[in-house]
Amino acid sequence: MNNAWLSFVRPNPSARLRLFCFPYAGNGATIFRAWPRSLPDFVEVCPVQFPGRENRLQEPPFTRLTMLAQAAAHGLAPHLDKPFAFFGHSMGALVAFEVARCLRRTERPRPVRLFVSGAVSPSLRLSSPRFYDLPEAELLDELRRLEGTPPEVLAHPELMRLALPIIRADFEVCQTYEYPVEPPLDCPITAFGGLEDAETPREHVAAWQRETNSACETLMLPGGHFFIHTAAERLLRIIAQELRESVRPG
Repeated sequence: MNNAWLSFVRPNPSARLRLFCFPYAGNGATIFRAWPRSLPDFVEVCPVQFPGRENRLQEPPFTRLTMLAQAAAHGLAPHLDKPFAFFGHSMGALVAFEVARCLRRTERPRPVRLFVSGAVSPSLRLSSPRFYDLPEAELLDELRRLEGTPPEVLAHPELMRLALPIIRADFEVCQTYEYPVEPPLDCPITAFGGLEDAETPREHVAAWQRETNSACETLMLPGGHFFIHTAAERLLRIIAQELRESVRPG
């Protein structure tokens, strides 16, 4: 796939379904590089690469979710020629959700299933604490609290000099997001949360039900906010099973 939005895709021409994977704030498509080895052969894993990171480091990152979602929907459009699903974690869940709504507004193909992970239902995001514009020392303290950045990276001034502009932009994407009221989606939603993630309690994860006219399943996995890594085996086993249901005839 010759497309800047799709990195580290392991082509699978015989696949019956594509799984587009949207990363969380401050990270890129590489967090999904191992997923093809853990998912069935009928799935082609398509990690989505946002501008401003990894092989798109020279491009300016987006700072508004609506603009990012619109650009991603346009960039992915040529690859929606077979059934597909979306997976997104944290910021990626919001982006995946808004991309699905953008595809509906522009009358393009729509996902057969939406997997949202580590994210409060968007209808509950009435206000969000803003720290994307904090002074550097305070922002680093916030990153330590969130535990999403490895300590060795936080302690490396040169790496942080490269990473902080992307992290600030991604936090701005999330913290300036205003939920636009639209009709629910038609595809099923599976919403994952971490049992030890105080910022995404089960009832806030379950509220994703409001965003679909179809079934919505809430599944809480062991771990904190980054259970996407610590409970990866169980997470991928569930995704595989639900994707089988999505491609099963009838």
